[in-house]
Amino acid sequence: MVVIRLARGGSHKRPFYHVVATDSRNRRDGRFIERVGYFNPIARGNDTKLNLSVERIEHWRSNGAQLSPRVEQLLKDFSKAAA
Repeated sequence: MVVIRLARGGSHKRPFYHVVATDSRNRRDGRFIERVGYFNPIARGNDTKLNLSVERIEHWRSNGAQLSPRVEQLLKDFSKAAA
């Protein structure tokens, strides 16, 4: 099953997450099918905290992909901010 979830990057105590579409059997930071955005929880100043490709997420959802709970919340927040 394809799942859209966060993959952690960044250095020690400075997290950075890529939002990826991947097979649910793959590791969290392992192989992925497509990057569909990113989330920077410690963004400061003019840095972008959240960037998502809503079109690609909807494409994957229409093909049966499931969202992780955190990505679902981020998508909801991104939609509110865009409106």
